Amino acid sequence: MIQRDPILDERLSYETPAASDASRVAVVIPCFNEASTIAKVVREFSAALPDAKIYVFDNNSTDRSFEEADRAGAIVIRSREQGKGNVLRHMVRVVDADIYVLTDGDDTYPAEAAGSMIEELQNDQLDMLVGMRLREYEEGAFRRYHLFGNTVISRMISLFFRTRLEDVLSGYRVLSRRFVEIVPFQARGFEVETEMTLQALNKRLRVAETPIRYRSRPEGSVSKLTTANDGLLILRSIVMLFRDYRPLVFFSTLGVVFAVCSLIAGYAPVRDYIETQYVLHVPRAILAAGLSILSLLSFTAGLILDTISRLHLETLEIMSVNTRKTR
Repeated sequence: MIQRDPILDERLSYETPAASDASRVAVVIPCFNEASTIAKVVREFSAALPDAKIYVFDNNSTDRSFEEADRAGAIVIRSREQGKGNVLRHMVRVVDADIYVLTDGDDTYPAEAAGSMIEELQNDQLDMLVGMRLREYEEGAFRRYHLFGNTVISRMISLFFRTRLEDVLSGYRVLSRRFVEIVPFQARGFEVETEMTLQALNKRLRVAETPIRYRSRPEGSVSKLTTANDGLLILRSIVMLFRDYRPLVFFSTLGVVFAVCSLIAGYAPVRDYIETQYVLHVPRAILAAGLSILSLLSFTAGLILDTISRLHLETLEIMSVNTRKTR
């Protein structure tokens, strides 16, 4: 679990709606061409969480996913805008609950773990609990390079945000109502899992991981992920979110790069002037001057955007406190 400042915890402490026995639980299952598994997933989660409402968001499936989910007893909603991130934005608009269980329709996540995950979310007053797959998984559950890529991305985020996370790409998550209310989903596709983690860390929400047993896909079920394309999208998402939510570090790093390049480019002109009192490498002198200006602009932009980001976080905390008082 994330190490937090006790003073900050005191300011952010709240009575989560999930702590009530009357909490409304919604299981949300984005679905695209999962006709061979979606009915089994719906039945398993219905059995594991008999009081929960099971929502299947059919994302333009061309097979019988819609019919299979409907026959299994789910509330099936057509979500026309393609991509998992778009589906989750649709979820926020139409599903009202106190606890949201997010899972996939490919029958790789254990429904029997949902009850204990909800209990852990309630007891620890978490905002997001992630089902961590990396400690126990079946042979063939991960595609080639996915395990390596997941580890690299998780370590990058842990380093940048000074936390300890092992599986930021897991699609099995339990969210509090508070998380859904204050975290906007911007990503369109599978990179939304990374975005949720980064948004939560930036907004100082309570996040934890719990081990689950990750299963391999059943026969006939095909993964929609592509290693190269989705990996690039996730890395791009990390860079963009890091720019938006850690602007001082991001632009300071950029400023250092420009400053070093300026020193390298300016070495020859400075040496010319010291030795001859003339600048013989004029293009390099111009380049060095331009790079030094860019360096200063980057540092300045970082300071300004960091101030704006801090004001945004303060406003968010005030709004959160006021919202809790009116409930």
